[in-house]
Amino acid sequence: MNGDILIERLKSLGFKEYESKVLLVLLKGAPMSASEIAKEAKIIRNSIYDILKSFVEKGYCNEIETNTILNYQIIDPFVILDKISRDYRESFNRRLENLNETFGELQEIYKKESSKVEAPDKNIQLIRGFNKHRVSKYIELVVDSKYEILGMYSPRRAVSEVASEDAKKFIKGGGVIMSIYQLSDDPETDMQLIRACETFSKTGEQVRIANFKVPNITIFDKINVFINLSSDRNVPKHKQADLIIKNSEFAQHIRDLFMNYWVQSLTLEDYRKKG
Repeated sequence: MNGDILIERLKSLGFKEYESKVLLVLLKGAPMSASEIAKEAKIIRNSIYDILKSFVEKGYCNEIETNTILNYQIIDPFVILDKISRDYRESFNRRLENLNETFGELQEIYKKESSKVEAPDKNIQLIRGFNKHRVSKYIELVVDSKYEILGMYSPRRAVSEVASEDAKKFIKGGGVIMSIYQLSDDPETDMQLIRACETFSKTGEQVRIANFKVPNITIFDKINVFINLSSDRNVPKHKQADLIIKNSEFAQHIRDLFMNYWVQSLTLEDYRKKG
């Protein structure tokens, strides 16, 4: 491999440039004096002594004393690898221990100071960011529900053709799921949606099809309202957000809106007849 490339790779591992050059010269394996190493590595002779002293202390090379001069000979690179790996692990463990200890102290400070501040309204949650956390909050609401889930879904949200195990378990336990799915402007997407709705219907979910726009809102047990605020497809994922409101009066208003849309929507049978 090209020497310049090896030097850059050694530098990325923590070796300095002169250290990398000296190490490559030593790899020839023969005992060499400091002046010979400096000449072949093309570095200032005064710089070589500190590097060689460091290599000897770290166990990268042996210092061989002769009658006239000190020579230096590299040890097996696999032994050096083991030494460096051990140093990395010890350094990582020290940093991890320091991290845990420091943040443990920060947590204590946070608990102490935040107890002096008025707590936010836990009945209103704004969840920002990438999809994973927001989906988990939705699933959490499904799992915690006892008897009723009413949902309205735009084409962007109605994509899965597989009924979730949580939904099946909820219905099997006596819960009611009523869902309104909005059609899109794309026939292929709508065909996928109808197939999904047929699957959902077979599991006991009550399904309606809307040929008008509906908001992405789900009402859980007449208490919790989950609102997806990212209806604009141009909004980047990291800026998308959901709002969860725990308020029975507000939930009832949204439930009334849902029922109004429900009456206006088509059953699967009516949709097939119109098609």
